[in-house]
Amino acid sequence: MSDVTATVVRLKLSLLRNGLRQSGGRRAAFIASAVIALLFAALQLLGLLALRGHAHADAVAVLGTAVLALGWAVMPLFFPSGDETLDPTRLVMLPLRPRLLVRALLAASLVGIGPLFTLLLLAGCALAVARGAAAYGTAVVAVLLGLLVCVALARAVAAANVRLLTSRKGRDLAVLSGLVIAVGAQLVNFGAQRLGSAGLGQLSPAADVLRWLPPASAVGAVHAVSERSYGTAVAQLLLTAAALALLVAVWVHSLTRLMTAPDGSTLPTAASGARERASTGLGRLLPAGRTGTVMDRSLRYIWRDPKTKAAWVTSLAIGLIVPVFNALQGTGSIYFACFAAGMLGIQMYNQFGQDTSAFWMVAGTISSSRDAYVELRGRALALLVITLPYATLVTVLTTAMLGDWPRLPEALGLSFALLGAMLATGAWTSARFPYSIPQEGYKNVAPGQAGLAWIAIFGGMVSAALLCAPVIALTIWLNVSAGGDAFTWLLLPVGAAYGATITLLGLRLAAPQTAARLPEILTAVSKA
Repeated sequence: MSDVTATVVRLKLSLLRNGLRQSGGRRAAFIASAVIALLFAALQLLGLLALRGHAHADAVAVLGTAVLALGWAVMPLFFPSGDETLDPTRLVMLPLRPRLLVRALLAASLVGIGPLFTLLLLAGCALAVARGAAAYGTAVVAVLLGLLVCVALARAVAAANVRLLTSRKGRDLAVLSGLVIAVGAQLVNFGAQRLGSAGLGQLSPAADVLRWLPPASAVGAVHAVSERSYGTAVAQLLLTAAALALLVAVWVHSLTRLMTAPDGSTLPTAASGARERASTGLGRLLPAGRTGTVMDRSLRYIWRDPKTKAAWVTSLAIGLIVPVFNALQGTGSIYFACFAAGMLGIQMYNQFGQDTSAFWMVAGTISSSRDAYVELRGRALALLVITLPYATLVTVLTTAMLGDWPRLPEALGLSFALLGAMLATGAWTSARFPYSIPQEGYKNVAPGQAGLAWIAIFGGMVSAALLCAPVIALTIWLNVSAGGDAFTWLLLPVGAAYGATITLLGLRLAAPQTAARLPEILTAVSKA
């Protein structure tokens, strides 16, 4: 090991040691996470070893390696602050050549819980398909190559996107990591149910393709040696080694660019300024006066504010995933489509908390209940610009997947009624139970305001469900009464009219509360 490599490895160990010295809580969290991760890896290792001799063990091992590599590829994008050494800009001022620096960083990257976790899983995947001395020898090479490819992949992705990750857009991307976890959990759940009903044989077609993609090709080489297909094994090992060389070359290129090219990501250009000034298309489509101004502001918050954007994207995704996945599994109901309206309706809650301390500028323009009503109406209309077409689209898609077209009108009517009820209760709870949303970190409620958040959200949701009771009762009555099916189409106009009426009533009731409680609202949403 060269002096530079040894120094960088010691630097990595010093960073870990000094980080643990900062506080007892951080030390406890690190130890707990290490124990949980290693325990999980050990259990996975035992599970993979238990698959030895199974007809589809190779498919599980190959897919497991591919999923592991995918995790290494995406984690730097969503958790760039998890490892300080992932930021190569900290080292660009050192008098080191990129290739020398890459070797040192690659060695330092092998230190930590993540590499050890990966090593255990790769060992389990390789041993699950190894049979014979030649296969065990190949497994050693395959595990080392696989580990190096995973680490080099993470480093290459981080180096290529380091300026994005340290910018505002990068922080937006990190906030959206919760969406990836939510969607991934649904995909894992769906896949597990399919495997439980059809068996591991369904993995074979995907494994046949992935066994030729590094680093899964390294595990495929172990299986090929076990099957005495030595030519295939050599080709797969060479393919993995070539991928490692390519990733290192990309990494070196990215480091060279970082060391020699200036960072102009924060310098506005004349063209971008001209585009910003010319971007008036949205304003032309919105109503004139304060209503259009409020709608424009709310829509811009959705697009630009990281926390607001994350909440919206998560709601959009989950509102689609729940009905669609249930329909795919054959356990769905057309009424699951109302989930889209419910998830998007939640965005009406804590409207003023989303403004944080900037709400004082809005509060300065509210001097009467009429001003408060127009403000709330503009915010509700901004939500409807997105929620109405989206809820309609999800309902139609769910209906098409289930083939239950006669129930489309009643499902749409229920969705519109639920959306109206949530807009109404959201406006009222925004005035009565406002709370602050921290802009930094992953917390969505300021310390000491968790009770307010629970009352506002869950109390409002229960109230919205109660407000929808008349439409729900009408739906049940038409479906159980003799000849009622012929009139279920009436639920669409009834639900739409009921939703619009209850929304207007909720805004009317919330406006005086907002105007009278402006000082309390401003204090609550400005709390750090």
